Amino acid sequence: MSEIRVSAVIVAGGKGLRMNEATRKQYLMLAGIPILSHTIAVFDACDAVGEIFPVIPEQDFDFCRSHILSLLSLRKQITLVPGGDKRQDSVYNGLTALDPKTDIVLIHDGVRPFVRHEQIAACIRGAELSGACILGIPAFDTLKQVDDAGDIQNTIARDTVWLAQTPQAFRYSLILAAHESARLAGYLGTDDASLLERLGKKVKIIMGSRYNIKITTPEDLRLADAVISFLPSEQSKNPAL
Repeated sequence: MSEIRVSAVIVAGGKGLRMNEATRKQYLMLAGIPILSHTIAVFDACDAVGEIFPVIPEQDFDFCRSHILSLLSLRKQITLVPGGDKRQDSVYNGLTALDPKTDIVLIHDGVRPFVRHEQIAACIRGAELSGACILGIPAFDTLKQVDDAGDIQNTIARDTVWLAQTPQAFRYSLILAAHESARLAGYLGTDDASLLERLGKKVKIIMGSRYNIKITTPEDLRLADAVISFLPSEQSKNPAL
């Protein structure tokens, strides 16, 4: 891989309302370690990544330093960035905190702790070649389009449908411009790739993993506990954990 400047924005500004917990979901324990610590450790141990920018609620900075980062023997520069009202605002805050000389930025959900180093590196290579590259998996269930009353309107052919994951990797100047355009227009996307799609830009999608789950519900957390018990993790190779 060529010598490029790669930074990771790890988005962890959510309130975790679907968890029905007083503790934010990114701080809940997974195998005795906060979820966010697991996620940061993966990127810290990945040679392809230079700097890491966790985006968290500003009032949690001291907590993050004492309860998340203090558990890790970190090799990389970590810069905490205050989150925004919505995920898209938090990502924008992370992007504007980066050095303007950044070449590639990875945007990753703080509650996806099972991403692999080779998947991160593949996204970076894809962004180098095409400008934008994300992880995803093909849809494996039958997809139904449903109206507000709960009645099925249509069965969607799943052959060309993928479920988006993170990280999503972009040339820095490209995704920053897409975010700024969306802010001016008041447009709110469901992920960062959609902001480029809105501008007619192509985004590559490459194979992720069904293990690369996003932990947002109590059921997800129970599943994550099961996954970590048998899936060889990048964290296990990292002396940080």
